[in-house]
Amino acid sequence: MEEVLLLGLKDKQGYLSFWNDNIFYTLRGCILMELALRGRIAMTKDSNRRKCPLSDRIIEVLEDKLTGEVLLDEALKLMKNSEPMSVGNWIDLMSVGETWNVMKIGYQLKQVRECLAKGLVDKGILRTEKRNFLLFDMATHPVSDSSTKEEIVNRAIHLLLNHELREKAYTKVDELLSEYSTHPFSKKVKADIPEGKELQVEVVFAVLNVFTKMDSIL
Repeated sequence: MEEVLLLGLKDKQGYLSFWNDNIFYTLRGCILMELALRGRIAMTKDSNRRKCPLSDRIIEVLEDKLTGEVLLDEALKLMKNSEPMSVGNWIDLMSVGETWNVMKIGYQLKQVRECLAKGLVDKGILRTEKRNFLLFDMATHPVSDSSTKEEIVNRAIHLLLNHELREKAYTKVDELLSEYSTHPFSKKVKADIPEGKELQVEVVFAVLNVFTKMDSIL
């Protein structure tokens, strides 16, 4: 999650683009994936779930033991104390777009960016500054350690494309999301899923399925 935030930050200004709402949804999706990979949540074990689109399948809490990470634990508590809902619903409810609905404001994960930025500041990757935006002062987090961000960018470039195909990055992202946002996979996709972890990993695929419906997450 910290890497996603770091990729989205303007290096010198230290804040995210005001015009890109997708990163908020992406961060919440990453929280669900992290909880699934840690064995805290999974798809409900119901054979009829395959009749529903992947992103509409219901999540259940397998274990409510806290992870020790603020954002993950806050999300886990919300899911434990709420009625079961789908992957798509949880991403919507925990994202900023739903805060205008007073009936659902309790589901919003608050200060996600601030929590992640604090972790990066503590690691020396970002620093904290104050900027004046019109009448308000706002904390910003410019990049201090550019080598860390460069390493993440290079890793993404290596994954997505080779040197002669850099202009086709969007197409490559769409292809990867298409391959890994369905379940079961197509025959050309090879995935070694540990026995007994299928329902947890299915949550990851469902989050990726939600991402495919966004305009762009690059």
